Amino acid sequence: MIEYRIDRHSGVATYLQIVKQTKQAMRLGLLEPDDKLPTAREVVEATAVNPNTVLKAYRELEREGLVEARRGLGTFVRKSLSGASTDSALGRELSQWMERVRADGLDREGAVALFHAALDKEFPEVEQR
Repeated sequence: MIEYRIDRHSGVATYLQIVKQTKQAMRLGLLEPDDKLPTAREVVEATAVNPNTVLKAYRELEREGLVEARRGLGTFVRKSLSGASTDSALGRELSQWMERVRADGLDREGAVALFHAALDKEFPEVEQR
């Protein structure tokens, strides 16, 4: 089951963080069709966010056709976004790259900045942030 990590200092709305993390889990194959998302209550207990915030995120995911609410049962993943995996060749290469980044003394923010710069260079037509 997915565990959400909320960064209250990121400047990104909490519900968008939940949406983004859910999509990321779907892309990585951690959430697959028919997997159940945590209930709003479970997310609230784990993250101390407002229940309406969780429901807003789930409604956004439902609006995008990624999940569906089943009355009395919960919210379930409708389709897969996977295509990337930490077990794939690219995933392993990225992990090795991250090890090199750490060995070179960069912290997490430095690694993110470097990654975003490379991403923006390779995909200039898509706004990443």
